[in-house]
This record gives sequence, structure tokens and C-alpha cells, in this order.
Amino acid sequence: MKRSLLMVLCLSVVSAFASIYDIDEFTAKDAGVPDDYIVAEFGGELKVAPADEVSSLQSGRLVVRQKFEDPFGESETSYQLYQGGKGDLSSMTPMTAEGVDYSKLVNAKLYTRRGAAADKDVEKVYFDGKAVYAPGLSTAVVYIDGKAVELKGEAPAAAEEEEEEETVAAAPAVPSSQAEECDEYDPDCEDDDDEDYSKYKTSAPVEDDRDYAASAAASDVGDRFGIADEVRFWTAVGLSALAVTAAVVGIMQHSKANEAKDAYDNLSGLNSQILSACHDPGEANPAKCEEIMASQVRQEAWTLRDLQRRMEEDKKTQDSYTSARNIWFGVSAAAIAGAVVLFVW
Repeated sequence: MKRSLLMVLCLSVVSAFASIYDIDEFTAKDAGVPDDYIVAEFGGELKVAPADEVSSLQSGRLVVRQKFEDPFGESETSYQLYQGGKGDLSSMTPMTAEGVDYSKLVNAKLYTRRGAAADKDVEKVYFDGKAVYAPGLSTAVVYIDGKAVELKGEAPAAAEEEEEEETVAAAPAVPSSQAEECDEYDPDCEDDDDEDYSKYKTSAPVEDDRDYAASAAASDVGDRFGIADEVRFWTAVGLSALAVTAAVVGIMQHSKANEAKDAYDNLSGLNSQILSACHDPGEANPAKCEEIMASQVRQEAWTLRDLQRRMEEDKKTQDSYTSARNIWFGVSAAAIAGAVVLFVW
């Protein structure tokens, strides 16, 4: 029973953790607006696309997943899928995840890096049935069944850059014999050898150094924030595990406290019977007290004081287990609150 309860609690925590990185329903009512990547076909708007049809899109078709977030926080964030014709995707990188069912990517939120907050997912994500696209991204992260999965792709502009470098390298140098010769009487023409370059002196190198320093500092700050996000993420996971453990221990302590209470109640009832029989003015009989002790407690060597001492021990045991139960339940509640704050942050 206890193992089953522990499994249920663990599964509930994992399920809650996974759900914050998934899109359960596409409920947005806003109209789909085309852009450079997806083209509307009728009426200048995109039509809503069913989620189960995204993985089987025909060639030349595209689906965009749009996130609608209220900047004032008065309404919940919603999502919707819109379908249209495929536009110009040359500026975006097709990203894929090896070994992951494509249909699961449709409901998985997309993040620029691992450890990002759950609500900081990419607003527009495009699907063509084979790959995933997002403006400005060549890699991304999704969470499938609570596990981080990296989407990878290749930069489309790499081949063009190589061709440009080859073109520049193949350009012939101008022979020195064909260089323009200056007439000594032409004031507008001067030899390069006689050129005075002192007037071109500038403090550019100092500015470049400062620029590099500022860029390095900004990059370092970005890395630190990224690490902080990841630390928050794993701390929240640890707090979730602590909450489950504390809840299980608290339930066990509660069970022990109930056992001690039942033992105390049984002895308390017996004690009341003995006192009632022994102190009744009409039936004060020590022999009857001994007879009750022998028949009910089944311990002939016990005395009334022994019975009361055992009651005190049971009461202390009950109070001890009750206090421990309250402490563990308090730890579980605090851990759950901390995990929720870190997940939402």
C-alpha cells in the first residue's frame, strides 16, 4: 500500500513537471496572419490546422504555431495552429530531433536554451511535416515526457559564405605595370609613396578594445543568467522529490500515531471499568478489581498503577508521532511551494 502510494505521488510530480513544458490544447480564437514564411490562400488569413494533421502535411504546405500572451496577465496564455502555403524559408534553419516522434513536437514548447523558464518559450514555430523552424535559431530545446531533447540543424548560409570566399580568393591582382602613373604637374594625383598618412591617425584601436571588453562582459553576464536558470530548474526538481519523500514519511508517522491512539483508547476504557468497579460505594470490592484485571488484561501480575503507567507511555508515543507527522507534512508543503515558485519564475 505504501509503495503504491509512493509510486502515485512520484508519477503525479513527474506529470505536473512535464505538463508545464507541453501545450495541452490549442484554444486561441485570434485570426491567423500570414508573414514572409507562410502564405495565406483565401481571404488574406490563415486557416486553423488540426494538430493530428501537422505530421502529414503535403508538399508546399506549412503550419505555424502561434503563442498569444496577455501582457497584463489578466488572461491565460493560449496557442493555435494555422495552415497555409510555404513561403520563403531560406533564412531559417530546418531543425530535427533524432528518435523523437514528430507529432510530439507539435505540442512541445520550444526554448532557445536548456533551463529556460517554462513560460519563456518561442512565440512562433513553423512545421512542414519533416522539420521544425524558428526565426533566428539553428538549435533549440524541447521537453518530451519531461526529458530535455535538443533540436539540431545546419546554417543555410554556410555554402554561400564559402562561395564568396572562393570568389574573393580567385580575383586577380592588378599588375603594377598597369597602375595609374601620376603626372608631376597634376596636383590631384599623388604617388602612394609620397602620401602623408599622419592625417589618418585615429583612436580606433582603443575603441575596439573597449568594444571587445564590453562584448565579453555582456557574454559573461548572459552565461551567468543561463547557469542561474539551470540551477533554478534542477533545484525545483530536487524540491519536488523532497516534497514526495516528506509526504510519504508524514503518512507513515500518521499511521503510527493512530496505532498508539488505539492502544491508549483500549487501556483507557479498561482503566475506567476498573475504577468504576473499585470506587463504587455500593460495590467496593478489591477482589473484583483483581478479577477484571485478570480477565481483561490477561496479565495477572499487573496492578492498576502498571495499567496507568502503560497508558502514559502510549499517550507520549502518540504525541511524538503526531509531532513528527506535522513536521514532515510542513516540510512537504514548503518544498512544494518552493518548487512551484522556481518552476514559474
